[in-house]
Amino acid sequence: MAEKKMSVVKGLDVARYMGRWYEIASFPSRFQPKNGANTRATYTLNPDGTVRVLNETWTDGKRGFIEGTAYKADPSSDEAKLKVKFYVPPFLPIFPVTGDYWVLHIDADYQHALVGQPSRSFLWILSRKPDLDEGTYKELVEKAKEEGYDVSKLHKTPQADLPTRE
Repeated sequence: MAEKKMSVVKGLDVARYMGRWYEIASFPSRFQPKNGANTRATYTLNPDGTVRVLNETWTDGKRGFIEGTAYKADPSSDEAKLKVKFYVPPFLPIFPVTGDYWVLHIDADYQHALVGQPSRSFLWILSRKPDLDEGTYKELVEKAKEEGYDVSKLHKTPQADLPTRE
């Protein structure tokens, strides 16, 4: 059975997408610590139109982070299909790891987003706030399921209600 084509957001307003996003849930990946908490991503628009990506997570009170650059996979397309290039590990020796970052859904106010990629082995539910109401969460999980994701692999990310950390 051929997998259905994944639907991707069209006409993403990249400038509105910038800023801080909290990871509400994700598929566990080897790039992230198993017991990471307070995981968040901060996106900053560069003058050349690329995006600076800063991913942070806390494990046992210690901050871990990785930086990268995101850019449109196809500049002529209006689909929100980005490539993200990270330098792994965040110290020498440096070698880039490039991954797909597809925005599958975003609400009209740019307050929560569903992000995945073509192999369906990565999935993120992101929110502008450290928590997301259950109704919205279930809606996003349902959208992921419709796009062919195995949502049983979703793992909620603990987000402590900490004072704003810069």
